[in-house]
Amino acid sequence: MITDKKLLLVDDEEGIRRFLGLTLEDMGYEVKTAENGSIALDVMQDFQPSIVLTDIKMPVMDGIELMRRVKKDYPDVEVVIITGHGDLELAIEALKHEAADFITKPINDDVLEISLNRVREKIVMKRQLRNYTENLERLVEEKTQHIVKLERQTAAGQMVEKFSDFLSGITTEVENRTGLFNELPCLVSLHNKDLRVVACNSLFRERIGDCNGMNTPQMYAQEAFAESECPVQATFLSGNGQRLKATLAGKDGTPIPVTAHTSPVLDKGGEVGLVLSIAVDMTELSRLRDELLATQRKYQRLFDEVPCYITVQNTDFTVAETNRRFKEKFNEAEGLLCYQEKKGREAPCADCLMQQTLQDGESHQMETVVTTKDGEQLNVLAISSPIRNAQGDIHQVIEMYTDITEIRRLQDHLTSLGIMLGSMSHGVKGLLTALDGGMYRLESGLKNDQPDQIADAMNTLKNIIGKVRKLVLDILYYAKSRDLDVQELDAAKFLADTAALIRLRADKADVRFAFHAEKKLGTFEIDAAALSAALVNFLENAVDACEGVEDEQRQVEFSASGTPDHVVITVKDHGQGMDKETRDKIFTLFFSSKGSKGTGLGLFISNQTIEKHGGSITVESEPGKGSTFTITLPRKQPAPCPDRQSPRS
Repeated sequence: MITDKKLLLVDDEEGIRRFLGLTLEDMGYEVKTAENGSIALDVMQDFQPSIVLTDIKMPVMDGIELMRRVKKDYPDVEVVIITGHGDLELAIEALKHEAADFITKPINDDVLEISLNRVREKIVMKRQLRNYTENLERLVEEKTQHIVKLERQTAAGQMVEKFSDFLSGITTEVENRTGLFNELPCLVSLHNKDLRVVACNSLFRERIGDCNGMNTPQMYAQEAFAESECPVQATFLSGNGQRLKATLAGKDGTPIPVTAHTSPVLDKGGEVGLVLSIAVDMTELSRLRDELLATQRKYQRLFDEVPCYITVQNTDFTVAETNRRFKEKFNEAEGLLCYQEKKGREAPCADCLMQQTLQDGESHQMETVVTTKDGEQLNVLAISSPIRNAQGDIHQVIEMYTDITEIRRLQDHLTSLGIMLGSMSHGVKGLLTALDGGMYRLESGLKNDQPDQIADAMNTLKNIIGKVRKLVLDILYYAKSRDLDVQELDAAKFLADTAALIRLRADKADVRFAFHAEKKLGTFEIDAAALSAALVNFLENAVDACEGVEDEQRQVEFSASGTPDHVVITVKDHGQGMDKETRDKIFTLFFSSKGSKGTGLGLFISNQTIEKHGGSITVESEPGKGSTFTITLPRKQPAPCPDRQSPRS
């Protein structure tokens, strides 16, 4: 039995295993340790932890390979990576492969406890979603059982006419109140040509009354139908059995809704001598129908109100049904192929949950990004589960998407801050070294009275101080929500200066670069440093996208136009282009289409910068046809509210 307090600690240093193990036990965890990934896999089989806390660099089997093996064999187990500052690229790689979090050495106990609590919350959420799925499966099974019962009730009525071949031989059983017809849960009566009841079974006597001398029309409720429409009389006249819905008059006057079946009983001359009437009480069927309708309404309410976006798909991948929340958030999907509607693909995705469920009949889950009909991108936890028919075969698959955008946004913010601080520490060391060199050149120039050397040293120091200032502002940007350093600038000049920053990069990559801004573009209020960095990121990506395309297509166009209230900036490349799934994920933290060449941070940070300015980004792209990013920025930034307090770090 896996519990969320079982933890496997994997590290090749005995001291870390011993002291960190004691710390984890003080936090309330049941801890087992292993010195490398191979031993850890052996321990997993018997210990069955819910969390694995592992170092990256270890002999025999490192932490990355251990994580891959754990996620393959134990998909519900969460993995947290321990890393040094020099292992940040490996840590990013681990997060791309479904690591829950990573912690840097030396390990801070408070950071460790916060990270593990966050992972445990994720485990609990997954279990709750699994319970939702199981409840829905149970409701579907109950609904199926009710339908089977109703089908059996209907089938009973269809059997009545099959009895006509042997009714003559059992007329005596009805008269003597013995045998088959007294055991049937139906109202059985035998009628002569004078339309009088000559025999009936025990249930008829109990519900309708004594049949001795009763007229046939008397057994029906008053004005049930005209006398000429009496099914018994119609059988005598036509010689054929009849079937109709009717209402019998109960002994206490209570109407009894029935489905009445009549069959002729032939005498030795082949004439209709008697008519057998079998009436099936529909009261119970009505009750079952009402119960089924109530269950359907209850199921529909649950289906619509469960806090998830739900689709039910047929085995041919067409969407059979969606709940209310899905309809409110996404485009109409019923009757469409799920992979076309959700991902814009022409074939099922490689990691398609539905396909996996159809193959092994099990539930599957993963985290992914989906786009709403309003263009909003949501991080969701997707879970698939089979729906089986009465024979146990899978005939549909239900998929549930739970919105974890806010949780992921908080996690991404903390994670990106840790990564940025770690990577910036190396940059700061280099800047400090360069600062020492600049100070030395300045002192030397002053000492030897060399104006050119002094001016050159001052320019170097200004450049370095500017870079240090940008690093500090970036750290503050992620540590807390800070106000933009807004200034009103000439838009055309600012964009021309930004274009100059990328022109050399384009020339080296053999990419033609063109910049154009319309005349009298006017001014706008921006944080120049932040917006310049964001635009350079878009331009560098555009240059990189031209890699591998034919020479005549290697071109990037950077342009700007204006409206009275906005400045519209366009970055267009004639490069490789993107499919719909990539377009949906490009602004997600750690997602990169460059493989190992990208960290997945650039467009995420640039998108946040545009949003901070109150702007928006639209993306148009198709594989092989290049990409166009359109950035719309307001000319004026809103005035800060004097009553609003600056958030604390």
